[in-house]
Amino acid sequence: MKEAIKPNLMQTLEGSPVFVHAGPFANIAHGNSSVLADKIALKLVGEQGFVVTEAGFGADIGLEKFFNIKCRLSGLCPDAVVLVVTVRALKMHGGGPKVTVGAPLPKEYTEEGLDLLERGCANLVKHLQIAQLFGVPVVVAINEFTTDTPRETALLVSAALRAGAAAALRCAAWRAGGEGAAALAQAVVEAAQRPRGRPRLLYDLQLPVEEKIRVIAQKVYGADDICLSEEARRKIDLYTKQGFAELPICMAKTHLSLSHRPELKGVPKGFVLPISDVRASVGAGFLYPLVGTMTTMPGLPVRPCFYDIDLDPDTEEIRGIF
Repeated sequence: MKEAIKPNLMQTLEGSPVFVHAGPFANIAHGNSSVLADKIALKLVGEQGFVVTEAGFGADIGLEKFFNIKCRLSGLCPDAVVLVVTVRALKMHGGGPKVTVGAPLPKEYTEEGLDLLERGCANLVKHLQIAQLFGVPVVVAINEFTTDTPRETALLVSAALRAGAAAALRCAAWRAGGEGAAALAQAVVEAAQRPRGRPRLLYDLQLPVEEKIRVIAQKVYGADDICLSEEARRKIDLYTKQGFAELPICMAKTHLSLSHRPELKGVPKGFVLPISDVRASVGAGFLYPLVGTMTTMPGLPVRPCFYDIDLDPDTEEIRGIF
């Protein structure tokens, strides 16, 4: 583990450098790579370059934690946010049928469905609104599928622009590499150059722990209120007595819904967010409330896909990555 403090330098298929340093899941942790990796990248690209850093699992989880935890700690703030969406995911949020692993994808996701997509755009708008809470311009990147139709893309772009996105456009990086994301890159450059004030954070660290949790639940998730279990209240009292009450909050919540219930798609309303426990990661520098029933160990496959990835000894091309 003594080598773990060193960021791992990798590269994209087109040779762009990539720093990988820490990769926690945003539903049970903060979902961001390390400040150290970002600072190294910023130093290397200089004043005219751009560093892209991920804030995983949606605007309600990864992005909220990126600003309220990572930006607060590092003093670094982004010039723009890229919100990645897909037509298929928004159709699910619009009431599309359940997707089962290993089963054929229902036709609603592979055929044009404007009504389903239009209803699902409410989820996109909510995520846009969450990102806009922090005062940074947002570019919507539509990660395309071959089954997306021009009318579906146009509907999605229109909904994003009406909701205040700086730009919204289809991205084909998955099949065309950098060329497929050139228009997106230009839109990000233009958004980052827009005049704006200082980015905003959602809460002051001096607020009581319960109130910081409530701010996130109401402003980000759209909950009516929160409900603390006896165990959660006991832990909050304990941490307050121990002097940890001014730590930021890292909510452990499902990534499958804006609420605590994975089956509630779209933009759930009229719910109270249950906090079953509050735990402390003092070394990492945050408190993490458990929202509803959360498994704090991520479920990973028994046989990870990296076993199938190799380098061709003759051509030096990567095999098994697609």
